[in-house]
Amino acid sequence: ESRTVNASNKEINIQWYIPSMEKSSNDTETKVLLLYAYNTEPVKISNIKVFSSMSVFSGHLWIPLDRVISLRKKLSNLKEQVKILMQSSKSLSSALDHTGFLEQSHPSTTPKMSVAKVHLDEKTKEMAKRCLSEVRALLCVVPALFSPLTKIPFDVTLQSIASLEDMFDPSNGCIITEENLFNWITSLLH
Repeated sequence: ESRTVNASNKEINIQWYIPSMEKSSNDTETKVLLLYAYNTEPVKISNIKVFSSMSVFSGHLWIPLDRVISLRKKLSNLKEQVKILMQSSKSLSSALDHTGFLEQSHPSTTPKMSVAKVHLDEKTKEMAKRCLSEVRALLCVVPALFSPLTKIPFDVTLQSIASLEDMFDPSNGCIITEENLFNWITSLLH
């Protein structure tokens, strides 16, 4: 029972493998291995030897390490920009609140801020489209077929951008459960 794996909702698990830095003479760049597994329905696995499911998928992608690092920096910058927009929005809300005690009277709303949709200005929208186009290019089997994104494929929240930043951190793994982000990422991995 202690080895049972449960996934009550849709989730994608991401892990990175960084092989030895020794390159073969044929390879011009260092690549890292992105390992992923996701389920599209609730799953309970108690015995891997007899487990069979049509709702569990896994795979891997070799990705150039320098592109992963570059994308993570861009996603980090995007996350900071989203935080700034959220702070501006929060400051405006506080200024409009007549009592001035909006945060103190509703402390439970503060943690939910990270999953609230953020209204992006044009600069941040373009920044997000560039980052998400790059995510798509890295995760798609045939990235050359895609042109840059013209619209953002999911609601941008602080949590969704933080999850993407975590996803492209080769020193850690992550689990993504946010439905719109999950759906977009899994659509790219097919």
